[in-house]
Amino acid sequence: MNGPWEKELGWLAAKGARLAPGLSDGGLRAAEEACGASFPPDLASLLRAALPLGDRFPDWRSPGSAEIKKMLAWPFEGLCFDIEHNAYWPKEWGARPPALEDAFKAARQKVEAAPKLIPLYSHRYLPAAPREAGNPVFSVYQTDVIYYGRDLRSYLACEFGDRPWEAATSGSLKRIPFWTDLVESNR
Repeated sequence: MNGPWEKELGWLAAKGARLAPGLSDGGLRAAEEACGASFPPDLASLLRAALPLGDRFPDWRSPGSAEIKKMLAWPFEGLCFDIEHNAYWPKEWGARPPALEDAFKAARQKVEAAPKLIPLYSHRYLPAAPREAGNPVFSVYQTDVIYYGRDLRSYLACEFGDRPWEAATSGSLKRIPFWTDLVESNR
């Protein structure tokens, strides 16, 4: 293995990920279309180098798969779960609509206005915007949203390498509209 992702791909392989040949430009475009967003350059570079496969990885060679659709829907569905079952409604959103269906519609508008989240592994996501390298990685489980990496490389070091979570999330992290607000509401 050579290239800019050699160390990270080694960690993935050591943890049991199968490393398939990287995506072609056409394969990357198909994956982006399935997400409804362009991938930041660091993620695109990683996926061109190799495609990690295995349990809980999105198989971007099957971008229309039920598994990828489920991963893409997960953040919104988790938000709705907490709205319905845990009385989640941030005051910044204004008054909560009395009807649950209307509350879900208002929440959908918030999520759709936010940068799209691209599934990386399990419930870890990389925001599509800004479309530049260095976006933080989020762990998203309902409204329990935390940083899981300062950027893609630090996330991979934390999840698959030997870097402690605290080190992978220390320092200055890029503010991502909506998603950073959820992180801050959990502190």
